[in-house]
Amino acid sequence: MRKILFSFLFVLVIVFKANAAFILIPMDNVQKNHLKAYGIAYWVLKQDVEVSWLLNYRGGSFMFRYAEIFEKELKIRGVSYNVIADVQSSAILQQIADPQVNMDEVKLHKAPKIAVYSPKNKLPWDDAVTLVLTYAEIPYDVIYDDEVMNGVLPMYDWLHLHHEDFTGQYGKFWANYRNAEWYQNDVKISQETAKRYGFQKVSQLKLAVSKKIRDFVAGGGYLFSMCSAPDSYDVALSAENTDICAEMFDGDPIAPDAQSKLNYNNCFAFRDFTIVTNPYEYEISSIDATQTRGRLSSDKDFFTLFEFSAKWDWVPSMLCQNHENVIKGFMGQTTAFRKEFVKPGVIIMGENKALNEARYIHGEYGKGTWTFYGGHDPEDYEHLVGDPPTDLNLFPNSPGYRLILNNILFPAAKKEKRKT
Repeated sequence: MRKILFSFLFVLVIVFKANAAFILIPMDNVQKNHLKAYGIAYWVLKQDVEVSWLLNYRGGSFMFRYAEIFEKELKIRGVSYNVIADVQSSAILQQIADPQVNMDEVKLHKAPKIAVYSPKNKLPWDDAVTLVLTYAEIPYDVIYDDEVMNGVLPMYDWLHLHHEDFTGQYGKFWANYRNAEWYQNDVKISQETAKRYGFQKVSQLKLAVSKKIRDFVAGGGYLFSMCSAPDSYDVALSAENTDICAEMFDGDPIAPDAQSKLNYNNCFAFRDFTIVTNPYEYEISSIDATQTRGRLSSDKDFFTLFEFSAKWDWVPSMLCQNHENVIKGFMGQTTAFRKEFVKPGVIIMGENKALNEARYIHGEYGKGTWTFYGGHDPEDYEHLVGDPPTDLNLFPNSPGYRLILNNILFPAAKKEKRKT
């Protein structure tokens, strides 16, 4: 009798799996590994299978057609999931479509081709984006000045910039690290690259690279940037017609009228800022709030995500999908953006209102978009030069890292036009 009952239950399981139409990956607090869930979504897209991103449904869940190979991969990667029947998936979509609820479905169609702008030489810091891409098992290419100057950007959908100084001042590390081997090697390689492309100064090379990145965005590319890259990028574009580098960086003094010659119209996100001309000060401009916020303890540092309309403001809603609304803060060379220097029209997606800081901002340029995220490492509050990389096996549910991965999948999205 027991054998018959077991056989009957086994048959029921087989029949259920055969009729199971969808896999649901919940992204609320029941999820065991939020970060690897994004890698699963990306991997399913690589199999030419459409993924539904269910905005604001259980933390921004994913849903796609059932296949045994998908279920096996979910088990291998340790991602929580539910196998659901067609009627259940229809009920979820019906719930989401209700005009009274702040939810919506966005279709992800094609896995984006990803590039990370990063130097090839070894430097004593890591990159949160490459850490999380590797952990989530999402493939990417590393490119740098040579590749950008040689015109590879149109081959990619998404480009990341991290901890880079586009002003040609080598991150303002001269004061503390000018005798360090890694710093001297970085200067040497950058100068050689500049000469190879006919530039007398590294700042001129970086400006040319910045313009090519701007063209990439204008043509429909997706730009994501963290730490010192966002403000140094805008500062570099604003300083197109002047010299803001001190003598130890480029061999001659700063132009005496450099501040007055800044052109804020060139910038993606910021305006009316002042440049920091002191070579001994570890700061590029007044955009960064690191110095003005004072010494803030980690337990009191946080920022809050805005809640957008999933049905009408689906882009920022997608970029803010999370299982937590309040995100713990983390420092960087650029920790946060002072709101008084953020341009009107820029979408502020995360802020510390009490400190008047924007932490997570977004905007459009031409046919493309850009997103800037302050801070260096979402799970290492004060990541110092030379610190070891964060082990994401310890933080599989990191809400701060989730914001990075929202941006990774963003280029795959296509919103259906609403009938009026």
